[in-house]
Amino acid sequence: MATPKSKIKFPTSADSPFEDGYDIAGERDALKDLVEAEEPDEKDPRWERFIDLLEREERLRQEQANRQQRQYADPIVPDHEARALKAIGSLVADETDVMAIHTKEAYRLFIGRTRDESPRGYGITSGKKVAAVLRSIWNLSANDNPYADWILVQVTDRVGELRQQLEHAGKHFQDDLDKLQARGLRVSVLKSRAPVEVELGFRSPYGYMIVDLILDFDWYARVVKTMVQKNRLGDIEGKEDLYLMTKRIRALFESTLPYQKYLLREELRQLSRSDFLPGASDEARKRVEAAGGIFGEVPQPIFTGEVRPRHSRRRADVSEAEMRLLVDVAQGKVDAAGSDLNQENTLL
Repeated sequence: MATPKSKIKFPTSADSPFEDGYDIAGERDALKDLVEAEEPDEKDPRWERFIDLLEREERLRQEQANRQQRQYADPIVPDHEARALKAIGSLVADETDVMAIHTKEAYRLFIGRTRDESPRGYGITSGKKVAAVLRSIWNLSANDNPYADWILVQVTDRVGELRQQLEHAGKHFQDDLDKLQARGLRVSVLKSRAPVEVELGFRSPYGYMIVDLILDFDWYARVVKTMVQKNRLGDIEGKEDLYLMTKRIRALFESTLPYQKYLLREELRQLSRSDFLPGASDEARKRVEAAGGIFGEVPQPIFTGEVRPRHSRRRADVSEAEMRLLVDVAQGKVDAAGSDLNQENTLL
């Protein structure tokens, strides 16, 4: 005769999902042999507890599936309203974004120049290409790739530094123009009679980061040319100022190319932080060794996620246990095989 479920004894837990406090994890441990058996023994005196466990697990699965279908909405919300969340389309702009550029120097940085067409045999990597490279790296961040994070952080910092330099230098020149006005000479910053308007179709925030840099340089070039025309700078000084700033931006653009060249190769495309965890596959270890040989070791704050890119497609964070392992790996306490290096050193 079956025992009433109300009479079945079971372990309880304060964080149980059941009203009666049923500890499903504790019961699974207690009935581990039945749970893992290919053909559980129906004559086992714990059989009714085992059946109760299976029923409760199935109930939790159904409840989880229902909550997921309802998009985890408040219970007061009707099903049709909750499920409508998935029907909402992605956001789109009513109009195309447009960038207006006034100087040839800034526009050249944006469109680049092939090596064959360069008077000195040096090509110019375009801002558009850099934006495409950064978008590819941004996409890699969705795979929890620590090198993608590192690259995005580095490039963002360098762009920020260049924009600060442009702002500081431009403000210095602007202050000179303001002093002229205080003396009675009102001048305005030069602008093009026909600026080029470029439609922007960038699909990552890093494309717009490059746009900000190009626009800052365009403004800077206009201010420098104004200073030359108003006799505040000589011709050679003006050209040198523009050349030096252009050189810094071009160096940044050029530095992004190897990232795409290597990280997007089939051998490294699947690289993720899980590759660094103990017990990773041989293929994962090969990816880690190859990336480390090319780019060096990822700084610990970035590797552990303490420092993150301004924009990332990473969605799922690692568990606390995995994070502790990642920190140990980053600090050299644990190797990829899971061995405690400190203990090994002690034994040696």
